[in-house]
Amino acid sequence: MPDQIPSPAPRSATDLFSDPLDSHPMWLKPSLFLSPDFNSESYIAELRTFVPFDTLRSEFQAHLSSLNHELIDLINRDYADFVNLSTKLVDVDSAVLRMRAPLLEIRDKIQGFRGAVESSLTSLKNGLSQRAEATAAREVLELLLDTFHVVSKVEKLIKELPSASSDLSNGDVDSIQKSNALNSHVENGTANIRETQSMLLERIASEMNRLNFYIAHAQNLPFVQNIEKRILSASQLLNAGLGHCFVDGLEHRDVTAIYNCLRAYAAIDNTGNAEEIFRTTIVAPLMQNVIPHGSSGVVAGASGDELENDYGQIKKLIEKDFKFFLEIASAENSGLHVFEFLANSILKEVLEAIQKGKPGAFSPGRPKEFLKNYKSSLDFLAYLEGYCPTRAAVAKFRAAPFYVEFMKQWNVGVYFSLRFQEIAGALDSALAAPSIVLAQNSGSGEEYSQNLTLKQSVTLLDSLRSCWNEEVLVLSCSDKFLRLSLQLLSRYSNWLSSGLAARKKGSAGSNPGCEWALSAASDDFVYVIHDINCISKEISCSYLDHVLHVLSSCSAEVLDLVKQSILYCGKSLDDLLPLVINTIKEALVQKSVEDLRQLKGITATYRMTNKPLPVRHSPYVAGVLRPLKTFLDGEQATKYLTSNARNNVLLGTATDITTRL
Repeated sequence: MPDQIPSPAPRSATDLFSDPLDSHPMWLKPSLFLSPDFNSESYIAELRTFVPFDTLRSEFQAHLSSLNHELIDLINRDYADFVNLSTKLVDVDSAVLRMRAPLLEIRDKIQGFRGAVESSLTSLKNGLSQRAEATAAREVLELLLDTFHVVSKVEKLIKELPSASSDLSNGDVDSIQKSNALNSHVENGTANIRETQSMLLERIASEMNRLNFYIAHAQNLPFVQNIEKRILSASQLLNAGLGHCFVDGLEHRDVTAIYNCLRAYAAIDNTGNAEEIFRTTIVAPLMQNVIPHGSSGVVAGASGDELENDYGQIKKLIEKDFKFFLEIASAENSGLHVFEFLANSILKEVLEAIQKGKPGAFSPGRPKEFLKNYKSSLDFLAYLEGYCPTRAAVAKFRAAPFYVEFMKQWNVGVYFSLRFQEIAGALDSALAAPSIVLAQNSGSGEEYSQNLTLKQSVTLLDSLRSCWNEEVLVLSCSDKFLRLSLQLLSRYSNWLSSGLAARKKGSAGSNPGCEWALSAASDDFVYVIHDINCISKEISCSYLDHVLHVLSSCSAEVLDLVKQSILYCGKSLDDLLPLVINTIKEALVQKSVEDLRQLKGITATYRMTNKPLPVRHSPYVAGVLRPLKTFLDGEQATKYLTSNARNNVLLGTATDITTRL
């Protein structure tokens, strides 16, 4: 027995707190090494994410050392069996040779079987491929046969159209003419002809739809290319017969014929032709009577460019002449939802009639007439939407190209620009005056204007009211008119603050529009205070309520933002009141200081002369406060200043005068 490798020294009995020799970290699990799908590279890569490389190496070396110790221990423990193992392995090579022969035989059999299977598989694949080719060829042949049969059937049915009409007219109608009620029976016979034709046309359209399906799947085949002329001729004949029957049904209001023709148009996916026939046959002649126009675009007897009366007549025509047809096209479960007669027939003809007969109706150069026509047009569109049976139909109507084109004719952006210049220009002209101008109350019919004293303030409120006047406002531009309202208030506030700053500085400098404050008297600023109070009250009460009422269709969040913005502008006006009051106090103090300068002569009088000492109060004392008393007793301060404002002016002015003594 070889020398046994000494095992590591056992732990001391007192070594209670050190780690055992075969202990491992929590992250090292030797049991994973025995797993069949163990991958050393992925295992090390995973450990490297949270264990340093040096630690990994040391731990693996320690584990290898422990394995070697275990192997040596096993050999030492069973050393006799280990030695006897070599003695038992006798004639191993001959045993291997005996086992190799049957294994080689089995491999040869497996290879032969594999070759046979591959040969059978190849043969099977060839057979399946030939079968698939034969099936495809059969499908193509069946498709060509079906195409040929459908073409022949369509041509046969088309040939039956005139024969059916002639049979009915020559046979039934001739016999009917012999009856006593000639006119009534003739009409019934004609109606039967239309109904028969429409049913036959619907059948032909159904076959033509099937033919189009076949052609779509076989369009590149030579056979289909050879019969293209026949297909085209049949399609033309069908469209011609269908158009004639459709027009005849529209003229006689034959519901059955119209319904069958519409179903035929829907079957061949030719809705545009039906919409155009309805427009040119029914809508256009009636529209010519409402808005006369020529093909060259020259007005043919139109009186003015107003559209309100024209829309009223068009609505009556729709109720009288179009309603029955629209009800047929919008019937539930009729399959006719693919048509868009409202947009592509009625609205298209209305747009063309206005463009040719009254082109000035779209011009924003005359804002008043433009707005009236625009609102009438929106009302007319809402009327047309009333014929849409569902919300989806309304959305489809609004997305139609002619609806979009109709809305593009109304350039509300240019209209707002003109209104902006008109409203903002009026306020700018009023604020550009070199001095304060008193308002002529008798010339204003508005109740809110009666309380204002300055023309500039009256113009501001008139401009603010104009922004939300129903004769000015376009609801789709309400955001722009709101911004204009805020700009007007800001412009007025800036006019006041710039003027007060210029007065305090003593010159207007390079800021135009501030001259009014330099030439204004103390009483004039009383008007300013009064107007600020009136405007602020008006904005936060009735004006705000009116704006919110106009925008009531908006969400609560939007209305809250609108309210906050308007109230913020009103607060900016209130913030100017202390500045105006300070301006009045400075003017009064300045006048009083001029009288105080004469007090210096009192001491000189008694020093330089033998004049006796005064026994009565000096007249200068009353003169110091005379400008303040005159101001507070004046008509303007008495009428327009509140008691709080009067006390503020009195206390502030008296305090400032006292500090100057």
